Amino acid sequence: MKIIPLFMKDAAILEPKVYGDHRGYFLESYNERLLLDHGIHYDFIQDNQSLSAEAGVLRGLHYQLHPKAQTKLVRVISGAVYDVIVDIRSASPTFGQWKGVILSEYNQRQLLVPQGFAHGFCTLVPHTKVVYKVDAYYSPEHDRGILWNDPVLAIDWPVTEPILSDKDQKHPVLRDAELHFDE
Repeated sequence: MKIIPLFMKDAAILEPKVYGDHRGYFLESYNERLLLDHGIHYDFIQDNQSLSAEAGVLRGLHYQLHPKAQTKLVRVISGAVYDVIVDIRSASPTFGQWKGVILSEYNQRQLLVPQGFAHGFCTLVPHTKVVYKVDAYYSPEHDRGILWNDPVLAIDWPVTEPILSDKDQKHPVLRDAELHFDE
């Protein structure tokens, strides 16, 4: 597995080695020892899965406040997404900056989203399945979000009129969001 650090501290792309032949392929999607060798350690306690039936479904930008903040390891098992993280650690030199990457069943990449980042994705094809590990359980009272189209963030989403939940349409912009994250 190749670990590609991003310009935002602690965030990374994980690119597994895929072994393929006429039967299909095999890959190792998670190896704690390899991550530890690279100084990456999280106690993942739950796996989640979402299905988005249509292209253009946008979920996010989500995060949880301390003490229930979450680190996520996100991958696509069917379909493709444009996956975005935003650094919301107020003391970070990359506060308010974002990074978008394509995750798909073809590239098999995973995105490591540390605590202190908002996370969201937009489906690029119908019937996209996203799975992700988390190191803290969902906590409704700590659940927060940032508006997907915050003009200051100016995220370059692949759609202008996404399919959104009512909740995701009502998130505040970053400057009005409750954060409480340090670098």
